[in-house]
Amino acid sequence: MMTARTTKIKRGTNTLHHDLEHYCRNLNGWPRSWMGLEKDLAPGEQLVALFRPFLEHLAASDLSAKTIQQHVDNMWVLGGKFIRDLNDNPATRKKPVERVLADMIEYGGPPLYHGGEDQQRSFDATCSKFRRFLTETPR
Repeated sequence: MMTARTTKIKRGTNTLHHDLEHYCRNLNGWPRSWMGLEKDLAPGEQLVALFRPFLEHLAASDLSAKTIQQHVDNMWVLGGKFIRDLNDNPATRKKPVERVLADMIEYGGPPLYHGGEDQQRSFDATCSKFRRFLTETPR
């Protein structure tokens, strides 16, 4: 009669951590990729300054590389949506970028123009995670 043996293999969490550049190639170029007008560059650069600590936090986390990349991609979409909304509603240019961004992600993410429910759900999750990061992380 054979008895079941427990395995002696240790399945530790040997997560390979990549630096931010691995996930955000040319992060400093994001503002130019979002801009429609030259005046979009300054708010785009302010967004990157706000996004960078969160993105660095994600890159250093124990999340899977695929999940981190999804969050990074969603943050790029958020930046593009922010700039588009600035152009659609010029009065928002007079408000601080931090305030407009906080209003934009207060209840998840803003509605996406393209994509299905799964993409919107993923985008909302990233925006909520970013909002929590902003409110819980001392600066």
